[in-house]
Amino acid sequence: MTRTPPTVRQRTLPAVAVAVLAGALVSLSLGAYGHLHHPTGSAITTLGFPTVLTMKAWLTTAAATLAVLQLFSALWMYGRLPWTAPSWLAPLHRWAGTAAFLISLPVAYHCLWSLGFHDQTARTLNHSLLGCVFYGVFTTKMFLLRVRRSSSWLVPIAGGLLFTVLIGLWLTSALWYFRHLA
Repeated sequence: MTRTPPTVRQRTLPAVAVAVLAGALVSLSLGAYGHLHHPTGSAITTLGFPTVLTMKAWLTTAAATLAVLQLFSALWMYGRLPWTAPSWLAPLHRWAGTAAFLISLPVAYHCLWSLGFHDQTARTLNHSLLGCVFYGVFTTKMFLLRVRRSSSWLVPIAGGLLFTVLIGLWLTSALWYFRHLA
């Protein structure tokens, strides 16, 4: 009796399921920690900004700006723009994504440690949920990038979702801050 080798789809599906499960676990873990942790209300650092909220607003704005660069470069690399993608575009895309992620870390740390998970208003609940989802989607996308021969639409969908969530975070935090507190 001979066994037929699994198809690409059969080999890819478990890897995709692991990627989505890992992302879901990250999101749920962050949400649980943020909900159970008693916020300290204090900042570890403001990185030279006058307040924690000012730091968070500007760093989130920088991350969102890099996300726009990511969207533009991804569209260009996937042939959705009328120009041929230059060889330096893929490294720029990766470095912009890395920089956006690194810039987001002090923001997320202060959100979870200093402020905690908030659900008092629709804005703060949405912001808290989006923050947890952001790192879950990021985890999923990083796993999907490592899945060989995955469906060609998985990474762009994950990237688009990551962009959308980050812009949602910016709208519910930095834009709100600049409009109401700055």
